[in-house]
This record gives sequence, C-alpha cells and structure tokens, in this order.
Amino acid sequence: MGMLDRLLSAPAAFISDGGMETDLIFHEGAEMPLFASFVLLDTPEGREMLRRYALSYFDLAQTANRGFMAGTPTWRANSGWGGKLGLDDAGIRHVNRRAVAFAQDLRVNHPWRNNILIEGVLGPAGDGYAPEQLLTPPESSRLHSAQLEAFAEEGVDIASAFTITHPGEATGMLNRARELGLPFTLSFTVETDGCLPTGQDLDSALSEVEAATGGYALYYGINCAHPEHFSDKLPSRWLNRIGIIRPNASRRSHAELDEAADLDDGDPREFGALCAEVVRRLPSLRVVGGCCGSDIRHIQAMIAAGA
Repeated sequence: MGMLDRLLSAPAAFISDGGMETDLIFHEGAEMPLFASFVLLDTPEGREMLRRYALSYFDLAQTANRGFMAGTPTWRANSGWGGKLGLDDAGIRHVNRRAVAFAQDLRVNHPWRNNILIEGVLGPAGDGYAPEQLLTPPESSRLHSAQLEAFAEEGVDIASAFTITHPGEATGMLNRARELGLPFTLSFTVETDGCLPTGQDLDSALSEVEAATGGYALYYGINCAHPEHFSDKLPSRWLNRIGIIRPNASRRSHAELDEAADLDDGDPREFGALCAEVVRRLPSLRVVGGCCGSDIRHIQAMIAAGA
C-alpha cells in the first residue's frame, strides 16, 4: 500500500503538529523573520530545534498508533515572500528542496517511518490575515510555481496549502499542482464569523474553486481559526469534502492576533473537546492538527477526546 493510500484508507485520521511557528518562537525563543521558519535550516541550532520538534510528534503518533503528517517548514517559502526574504526563484527552489530532504531524513531514521507522510507546506503569497491583493489564478500559479515544482521534484507524498484567503489564489495553486501531477489539499482560513477574510462565505468559495479546478483537491480544510469560529458554520453540502482541520488555540480575531505581544494558548483540554465535536461532523476527515497558539499538549488533548 502506498503512503497516500494509507492516508485515505486509515481507520482514524492522521494527526499533524500544532502551530510550529508560534510554538518555537514563544517556547523555544526561535527567531523567524516574517514568520519564515525555513531560516532555521541555516544553522545547527535551528536544525536541532526543528529535529526535536518533529521527533516529539513522530513519537506521539507512534504512541497513539496514528499516522502522522509531517509538514515542511516552508509556509513562507514562495515567490510572494521571497523578495522580502532575500530569495529569487532559484533560492526558493533550493530552500524547499532542503526542507523536504530534512523531513525525509528524519522519517527514514524513525521506527514509525512507514506511517509518516511528508507534506510540502505552502502558504499564501500575501498576508494570511488581511490579503492586500486578490490574486487571479494565473498570478497565483506563477507565484507558487517554484515551490510546487520543488515539491514535485523532491517527491513529497502530498502538498498542502494553508491559511488561504480567497478563491483566485486557491485555484491557481490547484491548477499548477494538477499540471505537475502533485497530490494536493487546500485549507482556507476564516474570521470569527466563519467567512473568509474577504467576507466571502465558505460555501461559495469552495464551490468556486471546485468548479474552476475540476475537483482536483484530494480534500479541503479549515485552519487558523478557533473551532467556535467555524464549527456551526460548516456548509452541509461540503462536509464530505472537508478532510482537514487545524484550528487556532486562541479565540482572538486575526486582527487581535496580529497586535498581540503574548501567546494565547487557550485551554488545551477544552480545545481538544471542541475539535472532537467538529470531527464527529466530518465523515471524510483525514487529518487533525493545530495552528496558531497550539502545541503538542493540544494535539494530545485532541487524541484523548477522540478527534
């Protein structure tokens, strides 16, 4: 059975990690310009930090007898952010190749390796909380092409886009992934009202992307929002196409999180229980994890609550 088949046929959803960037910044003192976690690959200290972080989740998955989705630290490694971080397209390809190789090396040396998928992580080309530009599909395809090409060349098991704010960017990503034959999933972010940062409702956004991409996504998801921000606003006709949730630990709005100098990690046990309630409504869920403010305690709580 191939690794992707394991994901799609596993009796329980794979688990993923929590909010890596907020966890490492606030708990480990990591320095990440513009939230770019891939810079940690540049130093022995940074690589060791990423290694400890990943292995703690590999061990958790093994203990829980669950598959694990090992995401690369590449949420900012696209051409939308590259110039701000001193990278041209060649540099972006190099960074993403290194990140995939790093994850693959960790997996091959872990006893749970046959149950770990390597996930090439993409993020928005702009601000995931307040998009300053609504991309057309061709613009999105161009801005994400170097990263997607690197993922395809390095053989990730799956590529996943997180914190996407509007259908144009989602469509461009998906269509470029389809051209490359790269398995792909995509998660939108929503505000406290359950709508995208543009104000568009999730139902119409998913409909727009699904029609424009021929339903190429393996599944869709929601991330970077507290469970209470979307749990009662899930569009009923899309429940079978939602395959991943990675909520925030905090109930704060995106605007409040942007201004916050402290970490709001909420209540892990409450977080786990709320996530388990959402999971029970999603018959095709394949991956559960966390986003901003969450850490391994929150993922442990999700597992304990039955998520």
